Amino acid sequence: MSTMRFTGVNVWVHDQDEALAFYTQRLGMEVREDVTVPELGNFRWLTVGPPLQPDVAFVLMEPSAPGLDPETRGKLEEIMAKGFAGGLFFETDDCRAQYEALRARGVEFQEEPTQRPYGVDRGFRDPSGNSLRLVQRA
Repeated sequence: MSTMRFTGVNVWVHDQDEALAFYTQRLGMEVREDVTVPELGNFRWLTVGPPLQPDVAFVLMEPSAPGLDPETRGKLEEIMAKGFAGGLFFETDDCRAQYEALRARGVEFQEEPTQRPYGVDRGFRDPSGNSLRLVQRA
């Protein structure tokens, strides 16, 4: 029997260059792939991932991707504008220290890390409005 393993997830973004700068310069991700496909109208396949997890990638995808009809694209852009196009969770061994490091790199948080029943947690957003959470498990 063949096996499957998780390798990545799509993250809808308004602007790939802006998202690339945020995920690499501010969050410390590394570029996995950055390929332009002329046969698909110069579609750009752009992925980034955490340096300590080389098997995991986030596909930074614009709503203009091939295969989306105009109605679907419009609805997706509407959901993105509300900040509900998806979310990413990042685990850390020291939420407060990671919070300070990210703030120093220009990541904007609305509140400081908060103790929760499951650990220390703090949320923030990327430039496209995607919800991201930083969690230190209890």
